[in-house]
Amino acid sequence: MTRAIIQELLLFLLPFAAYAIFLVIVRRNPLAWSSWSRHTSWLVLAGLGLIIVSLLAGGFLADRQTGVYVPSHMENGVLVPGHFK
Repeated sequence: MTRAIIQELLLFLLPFAAYAIFLVIVRRNPLAWSSWSRHTSWLVLAGLGLIIVSLLAGGFLADRQTGVYVPSHMENGVLVPGHFK
């Protein structure tokens, strides 16, 4: 669960990092609020858009298992992992 939260947080922060790199390239101070004030709402929307796209892509492109799930069990003293039949 932690991995999923960190991945989504990094996707949200990606537009901010890209804009900070842009500010450095054009020789403006990325730590000054005046450089960010007009663009903050667009960066938030871009970050949320990336999160939504990633969640939709994961939902539509994820492998789907068909069949019946057989949970892990013991057979002749050996643990058989769960699997789909």
